[in-house]
Amino acid sequence: MKNQNQVSTNKVFSSPGQGFVNILYYILFFAFGLTFGIIITFYSKSFSFNLQFTNLTFSTSSYTLSPPLSSLSSSSLSSSTSVSKTVKSRTGLQEFVKPPNVMHDMTDEELLWRASMVPKRNEFPGAEPAPKVAFMFLIKEKVSFAPLWEKFFKGNEGLYSIYVHSDPSFNQSKTESSMFRDRRIPSKVVEWGNANMIEAERRLLANALLDFSNQRFVLLSESCIPLYNFSTIYSYLMNSSEYFVEAYDLQGPVGRGRYSSLMYPPIKLDQWRKGSQWFQIDREIAIGVISDTTYFPVFQKYCKGMCYSDEHYLPTMVSTKYWERNSNRTLTWVDWSRGGPHPSKYSGSDATKDFLVKMRTGKQCSYNGHKTNVCYMFARKFLPSALDSLLRLAPQVMHIDS
Repeated sequence: MKNQNQVSTNKVFSSPGQGFVNILYYILFFAFGLTFGIIITFYSKSFSFNLQFTNLTFSTSSYTLSPPLSSLSSSSLSSSTSVSKTVKSRTGLQEFVKPPNVMHDMTDEELLWRASMVPKRNEFPGAEPAPKVAFMFLIKEKVSFAPLWEKFFKGNEGLYSIYVHSDPSFNQSKTESSMFRDRRIPSKVVEWGNANMIEAERRLLANALLDFSNQRFVLLSESCIPLYNFSTIYSYLMNSSEYFVEAYDLQGPVGRGRYSSLMYPPIKLDQWRKGSQWFQIDREIAIGVISDTTYFPVFQKYCKGMCYSDEHYLPTMVSTKYWERNSNRTLTWVDWSRGGPHPSKYSGSDATKDFLVKMRTGKQCSYNGHKTNVCYMFARKFLPSALDSLLRLAPQVMHIDS
């Protein structure tokens, strides 16, 4: 027995190289097992911790974001339901084409620039508004024949616009009709015969142009009256293939004699024209007038004193640039037969039926290429004392309902 054990021991250690390999093998196997066990243990603990933390976080978040239904008020539920069912109305071009307030803080330069904008496309997208006539009153204080004009406009809302340019020092009366009081534009001082008269006309045109539906523009004074009812005048203007600016070449001191050689070369003597300042024009010409930077500065600088810009500026400019469609006549009746710097004036005793009929049909003219005796739509120069007589005659002569 002793010999066997000795033999086994000797076999194990009989080969030093073989024994070293065996020992190294056991050490490596032990180290691998130990390392693998440590990794498995660490991973298991980490996974368990993360899983618990995630569950805790998810549970807490869910509780915060999802409160009990009982905590929601009935008003909150109602508001939420109302918002979801509300459909926002479409604005489109409504705000852009909406006429601005006539009272604004724009300077003349800003106003003229904005009013000179022209769309490149003629077709209006959507339902095009009804074309309107802009009635522009260039006055000193109040509209003298406001009661007559109110009857004239009554029942025709949506087919006209009113603009009033008065002296800025005029203190508006509370008794004045809101039809005119609320239509006063930012105004400046105007002097008879001065170039600031043209500035006022351009100011009125520019304000009227801000309303895209205004297609015809009529300049009136405080002494003007209508000779026909609204529907007749509206039809006459809208159906005309021409516009109405009186312009003629007049020899002598009150015609070509008012021309200054300093106006050359923008304005030549043979281009110089004279005519009534009371015009009726369309949108194209109105934009041309307020956009003019060629003729207007010349008049501002050189047409002074006895030149009377209001009688020459528009006739000269229109005859030079827009003569093709100009009728070369005005629709405003006036009597210059007595001579002098001002036309005849008419009081209450002058306002008779026969006199008004003469104004309405007492002359021959051309309208859209045809001869007619309906040549004037308006008349001047009436005094405030004629108001009662005109109101009495309006229904039977002008066919303006009382």
